[in-house]
Amino acid sequence: MINNLEIFLTYQNIFLIANWGVVPFWLLLIFLPSHYVTKFLVQSVLAPLILASGYAFIAYKIYLEGNIFEGFNLYLGIEDLYTVYANENFLIIFWLHFLSISLFIGSWIARDAQRFFIPKFLTGISLIMTYFSGPIGLIIYWFIRIFFSKKISFYE
Repeated sequence: MINNLEIFLTYQNIFLIANWGVVPFWLLLIFLPSHYVTKFLVQSVLAPLILASGYAFIAYKIYLEGNIFEGFNLYLGIEDLYTVYANENFLIIFWLHFLSISLFIGSWIARDAQRFFIPKFLTGISLIMTYFSGPIGLIIYWFIRIFFSKKISFYE
């Protein structure tokens, strides 16, 4: 049974499952941000736990292959970054990292928008932008938040 599962969980399949798997979470954040299903599935530890399990599985496969730090000079230059991302298992790990952080930020935006009574339409725009471009969506939300909270806050 576990061998069959491991055969199914190729890097390509993990990539597809992760990409399509986060879409329902984002739709819940956009359309039903205060629903108990959204709170349970998206705003709890469940979504990061699912993405972290894929992350851990790929890290384990990298460990078994024995090339943990092969070509891993992440902070030495842009050429070294190309080398790291040329390895598909590291590319998938970083992509899962991006998906989980973006979903976490989207979850925070949805909760924070409820606190300041920001209309769902404006929150939805910033959530869509966060889904597609990460930090740009967060900045858009920050400007919207300034208008509705009537203050500029750089931390919270």
